[in-house]
Amino acid sequence: MTVSGITPEEQAELDKALYDALNPLASAIRSRQTGLPAERMWEASPIEVGLSVLAAWKVMAAEVERLIAHAAATAGSYGASYEQMGAVWGITRQGARKKWPDAVSRPAPAGRRTLALFGGTAALVQAPSGDWSWTGVGADGASSLGSDETYYATAEEAAAHAGAYLKEHALDAVDHS
Repeated sequence: MTVSGITPEEQAELDKALYDALNPLASAIRSRQTGLPAERMWEASPIEVGLSVLAAWKVMAAEVERLIAHAAATAGSYGASYEQMGAVWGITRQGARKKWPDAVSRPAPAGRRTLALFGGTAALVQAPSGDWSWTGVGADGASSLGSDETYYATAEEAAAHAGAYLKEHALDAVDHS
């Protein structure tokens, strides 16, 4: 049975990619459990190999759930509703709200929105002219007032520029050399 919405070929490619990602992790887990080198993992008993593969899938499942929650928060920060997220996920609006309780923030006052990405935040502000600007603080503590002379025609355009700034100032983007 294939996952809804993808072709059998895409399903086969996805399966291969997942197994390719899983095997080094399963080997590392097995190596830590036995003290044997990772390349000798398959010399263990079938039960031990099977359990190390199961342990690796558990790690991957937790990571996938973390990435799913991040994707939901990103969608919500751009204005997606719980109803929209639920439709994509195949659950109700209430189910989406329960699954990702912090993904959608309460509406900001008219002409002002907040964007939270990559551990930082940005405020999007609409000028009386209708144009938008932004200010932000990255996860690394860097602060930008945007440019007092830079305005964008839409909130989405301002959010894109603010999002790029926040990504640039994410903690994992900092060069530690």
